[in-house]
Amino acid sequence: MELFRKLSLALVSVFLFSVLHQWQSVSGATVTYDKKSILIDGQRTLLISGSIHYPRSTPEMWPDIIQKAKDGGLDVIETYVFWNGHEPVQNQYNFEGRFDLVKFIKTVQQAGLYAHLRIGPYACAEWNYGGFPVWLHLIPGIQFRTDNGPFKTEMERFTKKIVDMMKQEKLWASQGGPIILAQIENEYGNIDGPYGEAGKRYIKWAASMAVGLNTGVPWVMCQQADAPDSVINTCNGFYCDSFTPNSPSKPKMWTENWSGWFLSFGGRVPYRPTEDLAFAVARFFQRGGTFQNYYMYHGGTNFGRASGGPFIATSYDYDAPIDEYGLLRQPKYGFLKELHKAIKLCEAALLNAEPMYNKLGSAQEAYVYKVGQGTCAAFLANIDTHSDATVMFNGNSYHLPAWSVSILPDCKNVILNTAQITSQATSVQMKFINSTLGTSSSKKMVGSEMVSPNWSWLKEPIGTWGSNAFSKSTLLEQINTTGDSTDYLWYTTSIQAEGDTQPVLHVQSLGHNLHVFINGQYTGSQVGFSSGSSITFEKPITLNSGKNGIDILSMTVGLQNYGSFFDTWGAGITGPVKLKGKDGERDLSTEQWTYQIGLQGEQLQFYTGKSTSNAPWTSGADLPKNQPMMWYKTTFDAPDGSDPVAINLRGMGKGVAWVNGESIGRYWPTYTSPASGCTDSCDYRGAYSADKCRKNCGQPSQELYHIPRSWIKPTGNVLVLFEEVGGDPTQISFMTRTVQILCAHVSETHLPPVDSWQSSAKNGSDGNRLKPEIQLHCPSSGQVISSIKFASFGTPKGECGSFKHGRCKSNTAMPIVQQACIGHESCSVEVSIENFGDPCKGTNKHLAVEASCS
Repeated sequence: MELFRKLSLALVSVFLFSVLHQWQSVSGATVTYDKKSILIDGQRTLLISGSIHYPRSTPEMWPDIIQKAKDGGLDVIETYVFWNGHEPVQNQYNFEGRFDLVKFIKTVQQAGLYAHLRIGPYACAEWNYGGFPVWLHLIPGIQFRTDNGPFKTEMERFTKKIVDMMKQEKLWASQGGPIILAQIENEYGNIDGPYGEAGKRYIKWAASMAVGLNTGVPWVMCQQADAPDSVINTCNGFYCDSFTPNSPSKPKMWTENWSGWFLSFGGRVPYRPTEDLAFAVARFFQRGGTFQNYYMYHGGTNFGRASGGPFIATSYDYDAPIDEYGLLRQPKYGFLKELHKAIKLCEAALLNAEPMYNKLGSAQEAYVYKVGQGTCAAFLANIDTHSDATVMFNGNSYHLPAWSVSILPDCKNVILNTAQITSQATSVQMKFINSTLGTSSSKKMVGSEMVSPNWSWLKEPIGTWGSNAFSKSTLLEQINTTGDSTDYLWYTTSIQAEGDTQPVLHVQSLGHNLHVFINGQYTGSQVGFSSGSSITFEKPITLNSGKNGIDILSMTVGLQNYGSFFDTWGAGITGPVKLKGKDGERDLSTEQWTYQIGLQGEQLQFYTGKSTSNAPWTSGADLPKNQPMMWYKTTFDAPDGSDPVAINLRGMGKGVAWVNGESIGRYWPTYTSPASGCTDSCDYRGAYSADKCRKNCGQPSQELYHIPRSWIKPTGNVLVLFEEVGGDPTQISFMTRTVQILCAHVSETHLPPVDSWQSSAKNGSDGNRLKPEIQLHCPSSGQVISSIKFASFGTPKGECGSFKHGRCKSNTAMPIVQQACIGHESCSVEVSIENFGDPCKGTNKHLAVEASCS
């Protein structure tokens, strides 16, 4: 009964935590720390956190995403602050729309959660230029992230502005707000070697500056082993269980547990197995951690030109528990929710006892936390990457799957093992809304959607187009020239040829992408890679007798966001540029070049879709297809319902898309991933790395692009595309993202849900009689389970969406599951021979179910 007494106390603890948090929001709280944890009003607190970046979703999405995070067992929402989004021009600020930081923090507060504000102001985050505004780079004498006067002045000014803004809105915990932690700098320790002593002085200054702003909450520095005593150094990585703070007076904190990995254009799609992520979390708490943050919990979308890299894709899904569109990723979300419950049941022991280590085998171990005679929690781990093990602990036998942790809140009963997923899985599908756009002479009804088939177009000029073009007798680096006001910079020159010739044009560029036009005709392109953005273009060209024009459009695809002195890494054509012919080479690098910053369509705002004298859109039956440098426009009506919306841009080449004037980001469906390097399934056992688990080989890295519902009107929405290299807009289609199938697959030997233990504790019943269950829950409010497509108790095979009966099965499975589930929003079914009978004695039996909701 000890477990049930503990569980009852845990339920009381959760209730008191909620009451305390509500009280603090009115009166203010004292936030400090000791060697074990963050202390809130003197009470040690175990905190589970998740990163949600406010500009990567919309204000309309924030409440739902944050509530889902809370329902998933989070206590804290963590976000960076994005300097270049808030101050795109020096002393001109933007705190509107997706950049309304105050509204975001207040939304967190309204949900009853804490916040961790990572001011930085360097963010990394696969965000353009690491979050720094490019105007900062143009300040004379400045050097980023070192003991440099101009940089420190600007960094302190912006940090203070954010701190003061939060103070004005009373959002610090000391004022009754939700912000309990703040961060200065970010992962500097990973790259600080080249900065030498100046870097060390800078870190000391940054810590002192931040603490001197008097927020009333602790400051942290992640990945900074030499962080000053005034701030907490924390860990980032796939695993942080072996991390130790640099002072015995600081708690063990994990500010970035990478729940997956980011996607690059030209790259395979990465994912991280749920079992491994859960293993990493359990190991961290097992070994004394008390604050853990998922990076990301919801990744979102790199709208506009936000993505960094270079070559970071528009999607920032990150394989997070809540996907890019705001839907739950199952079973990752559900199983982590169960894990959080199990860890919280150990909170009193974890916060108030020192661990006792017991070696249980060659790769098996136990960490035991015991307080007096009543409170005891244990974590049993098997870190073997291949073999399961059976171990003895406190006189009892325990089975430990390879690469797993079992959690025992009473040092006796296992309530969760990280390798045994009992949560439901879902099959999320993109529902096809319309076959094509622009293929007939009148509007057509496809399903319930009205789609305009009428496309309009404009041709973007090749080369210089404006009075603000300028000339230099040298090649200019791109970022310093454009100030990152645009992705695009034209390099234009002309040469005289005696007779028709076919020399080879050689162009050397720092990246990231370029298109070459000779005498106005598209000649070819060259693109870099995420692993190396520098490019060399070399191709025979045809020159006519007389004057010939060479126009090269150089493009950035997100600025560098990580590395020592990354702010000095350039882009664009820095040379040499040569013509190689049979009579030798001609170096064009120091001849006169004319430069045009940006596109005419950007300056004239073609992306709004408005027809003006400067933007004479053309329409008709002769839609130009597969031509470079084209603007396209059409209209569409909103899909019915509330499911998230995406546009499938397969058929297009590379460019940018806007809906009602809002940029949904860069598109590049022609940049496909390598044909090899993917696996049908990924073994969760063994250390995870960014290259371990990949899918989508030989396919476009990204062809679906999220359009937030709040950007779409019921009718008359304007879609505008700028296409660089050529595409067919009639191949574009709209889709909605919806959960089509619910699945569960649980065996007799799986553990009961953690909630069933809590329920037993409340009722004082014997938890040893609890049985495993399948639990199904429809994803949307108002939905009910409408059909059971598959149900088998015995030895079913396959995965969600492809289950099959095995060699033995119970004939009662389907009617029992149908009766329990159909017509209900959620249901649970006990997995036992008492419920289904025993179709194959002596065999471990499983229950596999596939259902749908409507």
